[in-house]
Amino acid sequence: MSETTGSFSIGDHKVDMPVKTGSIGPSVVDIGKLYAQTGMFTFDPGFTSTASCESQITYIDGDEGVLLYRGYPIEQLAEHGDYLESCYLLLYGELPTPTQKVDFEHRITRHTMVHEQMARFFQGFRRDAHPMAVMVASVGALSAFYHDSTDISDTGQRMVASMRLIAKMPTLAAMAYKYNIGQPFVYPKNSLDYASNFLHMCYAVPCEEYKVNPIFARALDRIFILHADHEQNASTSTVRLAGSSGANPFACIAAGVACLWGPAHGGANEAALKMLEEIGRAENIPKYIARAKDKNDPFRLMGFGHRVYKNYDPRAKIMQRTCHEVLNELGKKDDPLLEVAKELEKIALSDEYFVEKKLYPNIDFYSGITLKAMGFPTSMFTVLFAVARTAGWIAQWKEMIEDPGQKIGRPRQLYTGAPLRDYIAPDKR
Repeated sequence: MSETTGSFSIGDHKVDMPVKTGSIGPSVVDIGKLYAQTGMFTFDPGFTSTASCESQITYIDGDEGVLLYRGYPIEQLAEHGDYLESCYLLLYGELPTPTQKVDFEHRITRHTMVHEQMARFFQGFRRDAHPMAVMVASVGALSAFYHDSTDISDTGQRMVASMRLIAKMPTLAAMAYKYNIGQPFVYPKNSLDYASNFLHMCYAVPCEEYKVNPIFARALDRIFILHADHEQNASTSTVRLAGSSGANPFACIAAGVACLWGPAHGGANEAALKMLEEIGRAENIPKYIARAKDKNDPFRLMGFGHRVYKNYDPRAKIMQRTCHEVLNELGKKDDPLLEVAKELEKIALSDEYFVEKKLYPNIDFYSGITLKAMGFPTSMFTVLFAVARTAGWIAQWKEMIEDPGQKIGRPRQLYTGAPLRDYIAPDKR
């Protein structure tokens, strides 16, 4: 990182601020001393022009449609690697050697079981509880069961907590699914890989043997890779903010799960699927396209455009191919939803309205169809997102904790309420 000095004026007052430049991406103006020098704060609702931290984990170039994990393009990782390899990369900064990979997979696999009393904990929920409600509670409850990995000042405990969270999230997610549909919990199997183990815990039943479809396992593993991290998004920022207070890692990840539950963040693929179902058939598309262009119509095309990507979402191309693989495996080559999706994509890439506004299909456009085809109800979509994103949350939390310059998060505000006034006695109001 290099540093220069920039200047600007407020009235007659000249202000000098450090300008820092990273390895790639826009430079930033360090405004840490702005209030001390000027008595002013900056105003940036949504923090869209504010760098809240220094990080070496994930880089996004929204204009060019680029997503890098530790410098590696997401397309290469999804095509040639697997999820646990990406987890190792996010946590430690480099791709593992064959020996390191075997050791990491062994440690994750041996942490997949949860404390047996967690099963009784689940019984306190209503059967119709949303799986994300169950996840928020159960992830936070891990801190009540694993006291030996909550001391964030201990390097060893931080490592154990990281392993436990990545390993146990699929188990908790499968338990949430099984509890919701009234089936018995299925224990993890150490002989299966990460994605296959999750599918087995979701779909196996005690009365017969369940064989994991390798096409499904590969598709799910790829979905996990694509969702593993995405820079300083809302849930990741939530994890960092919670962690800045010194909260234990289980509580921080539970906070991330809660934030992800919001429909503007983790529920986008579910919304895209509902939209495709509403359209129904390809011949209905022109009517809905016209509605989308009408500013007075509340209808919006979900799964198009992205707050960060102003070009084609690099994850969408991989997700599109994965979607086709799953549907072909099921023999659904002529699936109506896929036909609607393909036609919408064609229009979005050629219609002047979409091109001008850069409303390209994003990852949520295809992931909802894929997960539905694999048998997951829409209520589980965000749960799967949380399982995948745990690796990124943990890597970001770990980086923040190990940063000697990190401070507790404390945004400021532009106050627009009542000015100073005196209390009025009740009988004089």
